Amino acid sequence: MTAAVNRAESLEEFRVRARAWCEENVPKGWREQQLGAVEDELVSFQRNWRATLQSGGYLAAHWPREWGGSDLPLPHQAVLAEELARADAPRLALYQVAIYNAAPAIMHFGTPEQKQRHLLGIQNGDVWCQGFSEPGAGSDLASLSTRAERRGDVFVVNGQKVWTSWAMRADWCFMLVRTDPAAPKRHGITFLLVDMTTPGIEARPITQATGAAEFCELFLTDVEVPVENVLGPVNEGWRVSQTTLASERGVTILELAERLHRNGLEGLIDAMAGWTGEDGRPVLDDPSTRERLGGFYGEVQILRAMCQRLIESMTAHGGVGTEASVIKLYYSELLQRFMDFAVQVRGLPAQIAQPLLLSGGWETGNWAHDFLNSWSWTIAGGSNEIQRNIIGEQGLGLPREPRAVGER
Repeated sequence: MTAAVNRAESLEEFRVRARAWCEENVPKGWREQQLGAVEDELVSFQRNWRATLQSGGYLAAHWPREWGGSDLPLPHQAVLAEELARADAPRLALYQVAIYNAAPAIMHFGTPEQKQRHLLGIQNGDVWCQGFSEPGAGSDLASLSTRAERRGDVFVVNGQKVWTSWAMRADWCFMLVRTDPAAPKRHGITFLLVDMTTPGIEARPITQATGAAEFCELFLTDVEVPVENVLGPVNEGWRVSQTTLASERGVTILELAERLHRNGLEGLIDAMAGWTGEDGRPVLDDPSTRERLGGFYGEVQILRAMCQRLIESMTAHGGVGTEASVIKLYYSELLQRFMDFAVQVRGLPAQIAQPLLLSGGWETGNWAHDFLNSWSWTIAGGSNEIQRNIIGEQGLGLPREPRAVGER
């Protein structure tokens, strides 16, 4: 059974088919089995789950058929996200960047040779990381200083990247580098596809507050990248990069919203049925707790409605506008408040539960761990401060903030 969809198949017919596949293929008890697993075991589990999704046609079902996808329409993608969340399917943390960030940029800007090599490579299990942020260029990404100097048939790259998820496991990295230091900030930047086995690349994992260490520092010393690995025009990498960021803020939020509904809200309600407070009474007996829970239920439904409107807008007009920034901003701050509430209600047991280090997100059911991890979502995909600027300038037509003296 595959995810291939003919245009005559209704959403409900597809939902029945996707739900049946999930019931048969989602590993039973996978969370419990992965508790305490070492990193190699967790990565092996992700690789096996990727192969399962691929065999069913669900790995990158939204891709064109020529590259191994199913041309899954947006409404069907939303249904698939709902069913994967409903089945508590593992998220593909190891392949998130490859499928939802690298692939869209390569499809839009890649040469035929780049598409053939990399899109099929992703289908076959290549892991990608994203070399955007730097120690001095995070929210203000256009201030990046990693440089690439052309020398004959190669660009020689020197600099440092940070918060590079899964760099220590990646086969490839798509990277922004400055190729014209004299150009204004958003110009003179080039988008490179970098083989992670190239000499001069060092990835150092960073242990986080949650205990996980998928983020890395990336040190680049005289790294030679062939000229044919430039994606899009030289010095126009900023424009290329917006494709990856729009995807991260847009379509990928659909599944996150459904997981917040299924794994977060409904998971918390189910768990609270067995919780008691310090006074020994069921926590759900407290009127204020029920009131706050009801409020979160309403907010999550608003989030889902916003996602549905995004799907309708993308179906009608194509592309992702400021709606994606609005949803990302709303989702990330709702997630933080919800996880804070879960930790408060659970009390001390929330502080001592064992985390699942490779959940692929916040939805582990370990509420303190998930609360800590939720803070990353105000940064991932463009910080919330940047999202407010995008909404204000592009959505509301507000004037840009005056530039600092000397800034280009």
